[in-house]
Amino acid sequence: MALVQGIREKVHLPIYDSLQVEPEKQLRDVERSSTLKFFVNVQNKTKLETNLQSASLLPHYNTFEARAMRVVISDLRPEFSEEVVGSAEKLEEFEEFDVTGPDGEDLGLDLSTPTNPVVVPPLPNNPPAAISSTQYLTANFEIDLKTLMELLKEARDNEGAIEFGVNDEEVVEVLDANDQEIPDAAYDLLDARGAVIEVTVADLEAMILALKDKAPPLEQVRANDGAGNVISKLIYNTVTTFYVGEKVMIEMPTWNFPGGAGAWSLASKSLSHGEPSPLATFRFAEPIFIDKQQNFRVEIEVPDAEVLKDIQKIYGPLFIWVVLDGYMTRGVQ
Repeated sequence: MALVQGIREKVHLPIYDSLQVEPEKQLRDVERSSTLKFFVNVQNKTKLETNLQSASLLPHYNTFEARAMRVVISDLRPEFSEEVVGSAEKLEEFEEFDVTGPDGEDLGLDLSTPTNPVVVPPLPNNPPAAISSTQYLTANFEIDLKTLMELLKEARDNEGAIEFGVNDEEVVEVLDANDQEIPDAAYDLLDARGAVIEVTVADLEAMILALKDKAPPLEQVRANDGAGNVISKLIYNTVTTFYVGEKVMIEMPTWNFPGGAGAWSLASKSLSHGEPSPLATFRFAEPIFIDKQQNFRVEIEVPDAEVLKDIQKIYGPLFIWVVLDGYMTRGVQ
């Protein structure tokens, strides 16, 4: 439909753009630099992610009068990858897991000296097997990150520890006092005796953090227990800058631009960047004008290199929106 010549309308029409981290991905997979750019890359994005059609430009020959700016950060439960695998063997300093009875005691199999091995009573239809003492048996694990995080939650809900059986799929091998894997028949013998391997919250956290760059930040490993929150990590460690042309119109730490949107709770297990009210955000003292065909963008920068490494570990789903709230002046159709 053709535009009506000489007539223009002014409508309240905010413009927004976002950065998205998909589930099981990290922020480093989306942006490896220290600067997150908005309104620059808008192609192949959905309406949830942006309402711009051209990078850094307003539609057609429209102009825009920015009255407020907000940064909205999602508070969604992270989803972790099954392709990232943690192992007890990767830890530099690690106390080996003891294989014990159900209540933590020795299984009563005094098989410690290689020179005088004791034969374990066999199971029906199985030959006897000689193994080292269960006091000296240790176990190694390989567990994917998704399962590790699920086990960590289970351990916290279960008095700080969980137990594995020697035949569980997460247990790669059980070793004797000489660091030799026990015979296959011994696994069934230990299982029949009720052998368990106790793994504590600290053990699980150590396996997770040993993943280095693939490990989540502490804010996602120890959520809501004083280690901080992803939203807090972002707003207190970044600087947000609004450019029109190449001129800086405003530059402030991100905490200066509350979201004024999203979920809100006074409970300890939820956090929002600002009360969910359009008035609970930063409003410019004077409107900022974006002329037709004039470039503009918003950048969120992480100045500290160590903090950047930690922020890049954040697992999705995560959305960071930047919203310019104001009035669009456009032609009438």
